[in-house]
Amino acid sequence: MGGGVKTYRFAVQAERIHSDIVVNQPLEALPKSLNRWLDAGARIGLFCDGAVASGAGRRLAKGLAAAGYQSETIVIQPGESSKSLAAAGRSYRKLARMRFERRSALLALGGGVVGDLTGFIAATYLRGVPYIQAPTTLLAQVDASIGGKTAVDIPEGKNLVGAFYHPRAIWIDPTVLKTLPKEHWRNGLAEVIKYGAIRDAELFARLEHSIDALVKGYSPEWVEVIARCARIKAQVVSKDPEERKGLRALLNFGHTVGHAIEAATNYRGYLHGEAISIGMFVAGSLSERMGLIGGLDRIRLGTLLTKAGLPARVRSPIARARLFEFLNRDKKVERGSVRFVLLKGIGEAVSGQEIPNEALDSSLAASGL
Repeated sequence: MGGGVKTYRFAVQAERIHSDIVVNQPLEALPKSLNRWLDAGARIGLFCDGAVASGAGRRLAKGLAAAGYQSETIVIQPGESSKSLAAAGRSYRKLARMRFERRSALLALGGGVVGDLTGFIAATYLRGVPYIQAPTTLLAQVDASIGGKTAVDIPEGKNLVGAFYHPRAIWIDPTVLKTLPKEHWRNGLAEVIKYGAIRDAELFARLEHSIDALVKGYSPEWVEVIARCARIKAQVVSKDPEERKGLRALLNFGHTVGHAIEAATNYRGYLHGEAISIGMFVAGSLSERMGLIGGLDRIRLGTLLTKAGLPARVRSPIARARLFEFLNRDKKVERGSVRFVLLKGIGEAVSGQEIPNEALDSSLAASGL
């Protein structure tokens, strides 16, 4: 494989966990590589995002057939509303009617919603069947497809029902992003900026230098950026696969408030990256108010997010009581207190931070909350 194209290979590796990650190989090459991870001739449930079903989905289904796999396509409509127990239930019944077995496998082709839903179904159908991730959005390629967090939403909060269940492999073809709508570039850029902010000052500086070009869409420069983000997440997850040591919690920078905004607006008001951007503005403000960073680092974070076309404030008011209804159900709540991931500097973060009410009130108000 390769033919002069640089391919990045690494893995999430921990006790009883191994997920191979391949970056910068064409999607069309995936079917012939599946025998590394799946039984020869296994039946495959192709969970396909409705946005790519007629293009990449159809091509992948043909490739699976040519490689000797019998596949059944299950189309998942785009949007957070598809990440639900109801959608999972419908999929279980389809798999059962098609007589899928434990040696069968699932393949997620799409964005974070399809990846999360497919992983959750794989973790629970027949008490666990293997699955592969083939992400087709920037957000999924750099973040959502990696790490084995599978979940669905319920009205009481985002990702509250789920399991840690790792895919056998994550196959990342950056060229599929050439047709990604502009708003979804911004959506994914929020997670890319997050990685630089919490873990990689050099990446953050590179983004500052190149953001005007990167925000326009796919270019070959994106390949290394995607690989760098994926590697950071793989390294963090390998050291703390089930978020018990505080390290993996760093990946939630901006997500405490961001997830609450998504839930408070019924998952319709904001793209994930938009909500996380507002959450990062709040977390940056808190980091300065708590004396962890200076004003310059806060300004650098806010400027980069703004140049990426991401919001600092909510578009319309959210009642503080409603916001706290979801904040208080966050997975990072300890002993009844919401804990935040804050910055100690660009490229360094700390988790588990309890915030005085006055500081939280001021930082939320600055983002219109």
